[in-house]
Amino acid sequence: MPETPSLLAGKCMCGAVEYVVGDAFEYAMNCHCSKCRRTTGSAFKPIAGIRRERFQLVKGAEAILIYGNPDETHDVHCGTCGSLVYSVVRDGTYAHVPMGTLVDAPSIRPTAHIFVGSKAPWYEITDDLPQYREFPEG
Repeated sequence: MPETPSLLAGKCMCGAVEYVVGDAFEYAMNCHCSKCRRTTGSAFKPIAGIRRERFQLVKGAEAILIYGNPDETHDVHCGTCGSLVYSVVRDGTYAHVPMGTLVDAPSIRPTAHIFVGSKAPWYEITDDLPQYREFPEG
């Protein structure tokens, strides 16, 4: 009998929005695209990707602010504190969870740097993870 993955909790900075997600992420990467840098105010955003149906808001649906097309690719922020809670990507089929919003530690770790073609010029990548100019194929 297959083992059911444990659930991980996550939330925004102020706690108005909370979610649960299965510890069954398909990939985790450090995204250096200009959009992720602007939305986080950081050099990159560590993200973990999972099928959208495995991600569930458990608190604060009325408090969310959607930036982008609600039917396709968009970011979901807390309307109270502004934290980026998750992004809907890949034609609406995946959620990208900013790993910094997780309360519980996931079993996955970032395995690559993506969109390094547009990374911040003042930031130097110093680890040995593979680097991709854009999102890797496959």
